[in-house]
Amino acid sequence: MHAEQAHRVADSSVMDSALMGGYAPLAMMVVDPFKDQLVAANQAACQWLCIDDPLPLVTPFSHRLSASLPLWVSFTDEVLARSAAWSDDLVLLDMQRQPYRVEVYAQRIDDTSQLLLTLIDRHKAEQQRAKAELGRQHRQGEVGWQRVEQVFERIEKQNQLILSAAGEGIYGLDAEGKTTFVNPAAERILGWSTDDMVGHDAHIMFHHTHADGSHFPVQQCPIHASFSDGQVHHVDNEVFWHKNGEAIPVEYTSTPIFEMGRLVGAVVLFRDIRERKRAEQQLRDALAEVETLKQRLELENEYLQEEIKAELNHRDIVGNSPAVAKLIKQIEMVAPTSANVLISGESGTGKELIARAIHAGSTRSDRPLIRVNCAAIPRDLFESEFFGHVKGAFTGAVQDRPGRFELAHGGTLFLDEVGEIPLELQSKLLRVLQDQQFERVGDNRTREVDVRVIAATNRELREMIDEGRFREDLYFRLNVFPIDSVPLRNRIEDVPLLARHFLHRACLKFNKPGVRIPPAQFEILQRYPWPGNIRELENVIERQVIVTQDRRLVFDDLLLGEPPRSLKHSSALTSDARENTVNSAAALLTEHALSQQQRESTISALTQARGKVSGAGGAAELLGIKPTTLASRLNKWGIEAREFRQRKTKL
Repeated sequence: MHAEQAHRVADSSVMDSALMGGYAPLAMMVVDPFKDQLVAANQAACQWLCIDDPLPLVTPFSHRLSASLPLWVSFTDEVLARSAAWSDDLVLLDMQRQPYRVEVYAQRIDDTSQLLLTLIDRHKAEQQRAKAELGRQHRQGEVGWQRVEQVFERIEKQNQLILSAAGEGIYGLDAEGKTTFVNPAAERILGWSTDDMVGHDAHIMFHHTHADGSHFPVQQCPIHASFSDGQVHHVDNEVFWHKNGEAIPVEYTSTPIFEMGRLVGAVVLFRDIRERKRAEQQLRDALAEVETLKQRLELENEYLQEEIKAELNHRDIVGNSPAVAKLIKQIEMVAPTSANVLISGESGTGKELIARAIHAGSTRSDRPLIRVNCAAIPRDLFESEFFGHVKGAFTGAVQDRPGRFELAHGGTLFLDEVGEIPLELQSKLLRVLQDQQFERVGDNRTREVDVRVIAATNRELREMIDEGRFREDLYFRLNVFPIDSVPLRNRIEDVPLLARHFLHRACLKFNKPGVRIPPAQFEILQRYPWPGNIRELENVIERQVIVTQDRRLVFDDLLLGEPPRSLKHSSALTSDARENTVNSAAALLTEHALSQQQRESTISALTQARGKVSGAGGAAELLGIKPTTLASRLNKWGIEAREFRQRKTKL
């Protein structure tokens, strides 16, 4: 026991000598790094560390080292190895866990593992050095001091002018994300004043949320990343939030700030890109409009190419008959107006030619005439054909496509065979005619169009209305100005003119110049009833031009009830009627009367068979001919068998 007490007395003597008395102005302490213990401390160190307990402390010394423990370990190793060392990177915690950055001078106590540490508060030391430097400047003379002060004032003023003149927003942050300075442009863009921002967390204030409204964690913020990785971060499409809650599109660059090799903050330069965004959107809209117009022009070009290939005569209506004169007068009256027109008549009478003449004489002639053959459109594609569709609206819709109404904007839409439009689509067609508005399939955007509609039909729409297969309100909307397309048999005096017209075109088409029609043959053409109307006349002329060998066209077979040998039309008489025509008194009938008799017989058979063509009890069986022969005749005369299915048999 006496030896142990003697050793303690010796240690105490050494400590007192080492600490150089209790009144040393600097904080001094003795630390045993191996025991991790604060052995002794002078009065300044005890006050600094708020130590009231008797020394040595039971609490490990490492508890006061915060996150700088690895640096302390390295530092004490250096002191033990070299007997002395210095560092300004270390941190101590007082009893309230407040950190102090310190400069430490360390000396190993001879023949012991203990270290004598002299500690200086780095912040106070830097202040004292600054004051000392100012004192030296002052001692150099008042003039010199003023010059230095003026230099600093000039530099500061220049910096302020630069910050104020900058069009981009600029603000500074310390290592904790608090705002340190703000230039006027940043105040103007964000709506916050310098007093509002300086000293506050910039991320929480105006960078807390993404453009879509989702939370923006500060750990993911590229600006704050500059504090940890020391890298410059540039973002070209993000948002800052204005004081009034408005999202401001910005691009920014965050640059880290170093002081004596340490990261102390960052400076952020940003610019408002709202105008750029608007310009980009306007450009995208313009490009989309150009693409739409391009598609529209391409489709219009397709239609025009089809018209050129078809070699349709849409400028002149051939004929001198009173019926043609009346038709031309009607066209001249209605063409300059915007009224809808309904053209009625048998197949092959030139309804499309009338529609083209109306369009050519209208104020819309510089825009296209878009033709829609309603009888050729599949039932489930009517709406898409009429109004268009957007990409993905249905299987196969791989891109946006304008409909026929959109293509006809500013022009004329010709609805051929309008009676074939499904009943469920007629209401949508009526709405377009009334409001000039529609939506593409799969789209909710309402589009406006300026379209004149010309419709044509070879069916009795009034009967369809009575049967519930055509809307009456649509009929009245289409039938603003009705025109009847007269069948060729009612304007038979125009046959020679038409024949010459078609002959000229056929000779050019088949490269057969010099082909002519003898005068006697015109009389035959005029005696034939032409159940297929003008279309049949054109086909007869073309086929005869093809087969002629002596450049003279002959139509004698027309009056025998059979088409020319080059034609495939069915006979205009039944087998029994033909036999009677040759061998009996029935031959006394004129050709026209015989043809009419056969047509009426066929209609009677269809009526009795309720529109049934083939099979037991069908019209073909009643007439004693093949179903294919009857079908050919019906096609030639433009008769629809289905029209007789709803009629009651007449006895």
